[in-house]
Amino acid sequence: MAHNSKEARDREGAKAKAQYEAEGQAVREKTARLKSLRLAKEAAESETGVKKETVTATHKKKLVTPKAKPLPLSEWLTAQRGAGRRG
Repeated sequence: MAHNSKEARDREGAKAKAQYEAEGQAVREKTARLKSLRLAKEAAESETGVKKETVTATHKKKLVTPKAKPLPLSEWLTAQRGAGRRG
């Protein structure tokens, strides 16, 4: 019985490894295909003179609104009591 379970584990392991390698190969092929399409597009754009808008670091950052200065604790507690909350 132990011999059969070891063989089954070995078969499952080989099957999983083959699937893992096949998925990795598919990802590499897809990446290569997309890269070649991107390069072809960029080459066509450079030939036609179409200027590509690049995303700069300033465009990547989200606009941050300045935060208001927090209330001191005593003022916050007073506001909480005024709003009907127990403190």
